[in-house]
Amino acid sequence: MKQPIISYHQDELRDWVAELGCGHFQHVRHNPPWQVREWVVSPQGREQFIGYLLYCLKCDVDAPKDKIERAPNNSY
Repeated sequence: MKQPIISYHQDELRDWVAELGCGHFQHVRHNPPWQVREWVVSPQGREQFIGYLLYCLKCDVDAPKDKIERAPNNSY
């Protein structure tokens, strides 16, 4: 099922992760030649893809919503 990108965050390796409207997360890496997503490397590029529909495999298997793991008391 296709879901819109509503926001982004970076994981512990500083790779970009799209937050989808369904509550699932999906990595959106720029890793040529396997994944060419030049838009993900700049704030302007990421902003242009807000609302873009990505296929969500987690929706197909009725997976629970994802959560951002944050370190207690020392995260900003």
